[in-house]
Amino acid sequence: MPGVPLSGPSSSSTETATPLGTRKKVHFGSIHDAVRAGDVKQLSEIVERGISINEVDLLHKFTPLHWAAHSGSLECLHWLLWHGADITQATTRGWTAAHIAAIRGQDACMQALIINGANLTVQDDRGCTPLHLAATHGHSFTLQIMLRSGVDPSITDVREWKPVHYAAFHGRLGCLQLLVKWGCGIEDVDYNGNLPVHLAAMEGHLHCFKFLLSRTNNAAQALKAFNDNGENVLDLAQRFYKQNILQFIQGAEYERNDSKDQETLAFPGHVAAFKGDLEMLKKLIEDGVININERDNNGSTPMHKAAGQGHIECLQWIIKMGADSNITNKAGEKPSDVAKRFAHLAAVKLLEGLQKYDIDDENEVDEDDMKYFIRHGVEGSTDAKADLYLNESDKTDARMRAYKKIVELRHLLEIAESNYKHLGGITEEDLKQKKERLESEKTIQELQGQLEYERLRREKLECQLDEYRAEVDQLRETLENIQVPNVTAVEDDSSCESSKEKRRVKKKVSSGGVFVRRY
Repeated sequence: MPGVPLSGPSSSSTETATPLGTRKKVHFGSIHDAVRAGDVKQLSEIVERGISINEVDLLHKFTPLHWAAHSGSLECLHWLLWHGADITQATTRGWTAAHIAAIRGQDACMQALIINGANLTVQDDRGCTPLHLAATHGHSFTLQIMLRSGVDPSITDVREWKPVHYAAFHGRLGCLQLLVKWGCGIEDVDYNGNLPVHLAAMEGHLHCFKFLLSRTNNAAQALKAFNDNGENVLDLAQRFYKQNILQFIQGAEYERNDSKDQETLAFPGHVAAFKGDLEMLKKLIEDGVININERDNNGSTPMHKAAGQGHIECLQWIIKMGADSNITNKAGEKPSDVAKRFAHLAAVKLLEGLQKYDIDDENEVDEDDMKYFIRHGVEGSTDAKADLYLNESDKTDARMRAYKKIVELRHLLEIAESNYKHLGGITEEDLKQKKERLESEKTIQELQGQLEYERLRREKLECQLDEYRAEVDQLRETLENIQVPNVTAVEDDSSCESSKEKRRVKKKVSSGGVFVRRY
């Protein structure tokens, strides 16, 4: 973008290399050169000599904070913020440090600025916020950091362009699909009545064009939609000689419900890496359609996809382009882990040679152990390339200074909290503990009340049970008294019946006999 200067210190304050490969330190003449070189020691010395921490350089009208965000000097940026640098100061074009970080894709610096209260809704002289600029330059991870901070993505510039319009116009597919995922409308028009799909067709960004069509409610209607000049996407493609758009509209049949097609539209770089299509991958990345460290829905980068299939040529080119091999997906896997899982030994060997900073979780932090500060994980920006060159020794020193600062601040915090408590102050931790104690006491009282209620209820039920038992015993006695006379009467009746039966048998036998007369 015009107006953004190239990084690096001025020629009068650069560092020279010795034949052995070590760099010789030089003394910088201005605070801006020290920040651009990432030399926090000289930065502090220059400020101690009385130079203003918000001094503006004559050429670019940048403050030291602008230069820190520009070059990705995270340590200097933290130092400047800690010592009261003005985070709201803008250049002649209206750019704050957050605008510069968005343009350069310095996501680590952007995160630091957001934590320190940077206003992401500030607009420059064209009405652009940092969101617009990150979408313009295709820095999707920086864009995601800003979206997660809660900034409104529907702010418009002077042309009524939203970030989604910039992403479509410049062919930034990764930013476009990220904005759509966060709920940005793709059916909003600018001051000329152009939809984002019009802008993609106008510039011939076929991947963005397909993706936008796949996300519209009615693709046929989107193709027929007219802007304020009475032009639809076909008219714009013809006027600007975008043959790829014309061929797609006129010849290709659009299948909206194909899930594989949807994945290709959303993450064409990942698909190219998965298939080993190096030419397509080169075109997508070199044309700025996607970022080389672009994440898909599973958090995987193109390097993960290529590693999973063992495409060595793709991996070599991705590594050469400066991709980060330490990024993990949602499963916590690095590209080398994915290659191991699929037993691609050549890919494993290639990728493991890059990971020089893996930390052993069993090792504890030892500030006197130099090796701990040599081993390190992901650092700096995943969007921007290494604008600020620091050798391993400089990085190790910076990590040691940062860790010692953490220890010092923790100690000071403990002292301050102790003094505050002795003076009768109540800390947030005390308030939290008091609140938890009150809630616990309330819960205990409620449980005790419920226990007392259950005890009384049990006693009542036991009394009722005793009454029922007594009543059962009384009924049982009454029943026994009723049953005894009945049994006696039954026995008498049965004896009578048996005697009658005997007499009846005797009669039958006698009546059946034969009498013989004797002479």
